[in-house]
Amino acid sequence: MEAGYLKTVNESNAFGTLLLDVGISLLQAGANNDRVRVAMSELAAVYQYVPHIIVASGSVSLVLDDKEGNTLFNDIRSTSISGINFTVISGISRLSWVAAEKGWTILELKNEFIKCQAAGHYSRLIILFFMSIAGAATCYTFGGGYIEMAITFSATFIGLFVKQQLTKSNPNPFICTYIAAAVASLFTGFFNFAGLAVTPVNAFSTSVLFLIPGVLLINSFADLIEGSTVSGIVRGVNALIHILAIALGLLTTIVILNLKG
Repeated sequence: MEAGYLKTVNESNAFGTLLLDVGISLLQAGANNDRVRVAMSELAAVYQYVPHIIVASGSVSLVLDDKEGNTLFNDIRSTSISGINFTVISGISRLSWVAAEKGWTILELKNEFIKCQAAGHYSRLIILFFMSIAGAATCYTFGGGYIEMAITFSATFIGLFVKQQLTKSNPNPFICTYIAAAVASLFTGFFNFAGLAVTPVNAFSTSVLFLIPGVLLINSFADLIEGSTVSGIVRGVNALIHILAIALGLLTTIVILNLKG
């Protein structure tokens, strides 16, 4: 009986650790709090555990009980939000369905989870190119011509490249956003300063749109709606600071080049 109890505790510790890894990976990939709770709860239900989960803006707390209410696992893990990866989010979210259908062991579940984490990213050049295309298309939507679209494409490409480089060495995301906004808008502002574009204001106003923290704003709103007030406020404030950094980057260009409306 004691050996069976130890086996249960060991299995519970292994599963609890894996479940925390799942929650942390979802947070790092940019999932909102409810998505993290749902994914973890569904996996726990597949393996006959009763979970008690608390998700904050950068941490996950987990308590696992058995059907009789005995606590088998209790731990907390924290992390920093590293970026957006919808491939990881969708892959992990499907794990509970497949695990229930195929009857995976905990080891098999762990192996599949590792595969989800290793999901491939688009190459850097593809990201730069298509983000720049999106910026140019937005410029066209706002009334810009082909010249302004070309300027926006180039400014977005350069600004995003600078941000990617800075992110590797600078842990402060707000500084990275500020410098990227300043670089992209300086590139665009030069054409206005030199009088080389017809209506450069369209390019100037759209060259920094790639920096807008859209997912962060959506997650903030979603957390507030779902009742995760503190996490929603934290994410909302972070998004507002990013927006302020973008505005300061544009202001820097306006002051340096003495641009006028």
